[in-house]
Amino acid sequence: MQELTHYIGGAHVKGNSGRFADVMNPATGEVQARVPLANADEMAKAVDIAAKAQPAWAAVNPQRRARVMMAFVGMLHRDMDKLADALSREHGKTLPDAKGDVIRGLEVVEYCIGAPQMLKGDYTDSAGPGIDMYSMKQALGVTAGITPFNFPAMIPMWMFAPAIVCGNAFILKPSERDPSVPLMLAELMEEAGLPKGILQVVNGDKEAVDAILYNDTIQSVGFVGSTPIAEYIYSTGCAQGKRVQCFGGAKNHMIIMPDADMDQAADALVGAGYGAAGERCMAISVAVPVGDDTADRLLEKLVPRVEALKVGPYTSGNDVDYGPVVTAAAKANIERLVQTGIDQGAKLVVDGRNFNLQGYEDGFFVGAHLFDNVTKDMDIYKTEIFGPVLSTIRAQSYEEALGLAMDHEYGNGTAIFTRDGDTARDFANRINIGMVGINVPIPVPLAYHTFGGWKKSMFGDLNQHGPDAFKFYTRTKTITSRWPSGIKEGGEFSIPLME
Repeated sequence: MQELTHYIGGAHVKGNSGRFADVMNPATGEVQARVPLANADEMAKAVDIAAKAQPAWAAVNPQRRARVMMAFVGMLHRDMDKLADALSREHGKTLPDAKGDVIRGLEVVEYCIGAPQMLKGDYTDSAGPGIDMYSMKQALGVTAGITPFNFPAMIPMWMFAPAIVCGNAFILKPSERDPSVPLMLAELMEEAGLPKGILQVVNGDKEAVDAILYNDTIQSVGFVGSTPIAEYIYSTGCAQGKRVQCFGGAKNHMIIMPDADMDQAADALVGAGYGAAGERCMAISVAVPVGDDTADRLLEKLVPRVEALKVGPYTSGNDVDYGPVVTAAAKANIERLVQTGIDQGAKLVVDGRNFNLQGYEDGFFVGAHLFDNVTKDMDIYKTEIFGPVLSTIRAQSYEEALGLAMDHEYGNGTAIFTRDGDTARDFANRINIGMVGINVPIPVPLAYHTFGGWKKSMFGDLNQHGPDAFKFYTRTKTITSRWPSGIKEGGEFSIPLME
């Protein structure tokens, strides 16, 4: 059995805590590797190495730091198949989904090539008599990120690429469920020219997380995961004086107006609701047709599409729509919530409970489920299921549909499908949710905009990637400069009032 490592100081380092976690193959249910779980001492050593390496890296000019990102992009393209295969083997998602995971991270790396422009300061000539003022954006020092299992390539790159190109060192604590790709990314970054010690990968569980939160050298922490853990990391990190951004859970609604193209809406719901087995924070998990006639027309289109979904291992190539969920515990939780929905009165229109894949009976596969007549007091509506389960809740008016999305505690993403521009514009303006799609089911912004939800989906002031990333990973210093000439001894050197 393979025993994975940490990546510290430019080398693969065995864990010495004596604690390990199993890395599963979700398709077979077999243990395929063990990953070490770092203790506080191991984390501290990694941070010390990063702190020693960071000043020299920060002194490298932004253009040369950007060149490392340029080389890294080339290596991601070169090793795309290798990265996707490793990702699918540990996560379970199909190869096209795995490549999409890498590509959406790669796009942020491409954006970071523009660091020389993004890191420019401001300058004011003659702000006062003989006085000039200018600002500079400087690196924080050692930064850290705690990333989830569902995007083991994309989200680490969303964090470490802007952090590093800004001149910081970065400690990555990836999910212990699928740690191989983050380790591979660290190797590629150094192959691209990154100095040793600037990107460290330290595997671990809560002990490693707490070691990050309570380490005084680490200046900022990013996190993506569940809302309870996001709240814990945000409150603890802020109490320790760190800059923190945390992204939590979601329950994303898609409103379908009576004038919508029902074929388009049904196709969108299948892709957004069941892709990657529903293990996406931007997955659509609630369909809200407006009016019973709209609901009936939508379900007429949707049911056969859901029933036709093919579920299987990633090794089946393009012949499957989605693969297994990540763990046996995740599968059991999805099945429990499905039964809760039935018990609470929802109508199970497509029943995936008896799904069984010959030859993969021990895998963590979950059939596609579709509910109708869901109400907002049901657990399947209130809870983020994170599985291939779509709930339909019927609204009798646009205002009722809008209110459902606005009243939910989560505010990550939402969408509306309509042919009416006035309705779409009203929806975009009024909805209290961070990312909005208009006839777009998964409105994940491209790299040059920012990603972030509202309400209990996000904790912090700045979003991920885009311009916000350069703000998050730098601090601004403002200099007021005066070079007096011809002033006799005893002359006035105080800054005059500026009128």
